[in-house]
Amino acid sequence: MHIDALKTLVIDALEDLKAQDIAVLDVSRLTSVTDLMVVASGTSSRHVAALADNVVQAAKEQGIPPLGVEGDNGADWVLVDLGNLVVHVMLPETRQLYDLERLWADLPSESESRLEEGVYSS
Repeated sequence: MHIDALKTLVIDALEDLKAQDIAVLDVSRLTSVTDLMVVASGTSSRHVAALADNVVQAAKEQGIPPLGVEGDNGADWVLVDLGNLVVHVMLPETRQLYDLERLWADLPSESESRLEEGVYSS
């Protein structure tokens, strides 16, 4: 499945269960681990788990089994790894504490890091 279709699938699954503050982060130039991160908030631990479960079910229905799911037992943060897209569903307090949006926005890209290290020269 194309990354844009996967992003739409994930966002629709989150919106179906009323996720709050959905953000999409393009991290493709910052890491080779994944291309996109979707961050969303739930109103309670049960809501966070239900949102993550809905994403997993929607992906499985399209033939995309998650590579992993972490933190799904009453946690305040559940991560769903879909390969090219990683979903983080959190309680608002947890999201504010870890502030993934700012963390990933502040990281230099791999090419910028190599330039600073002198790997690339003109």
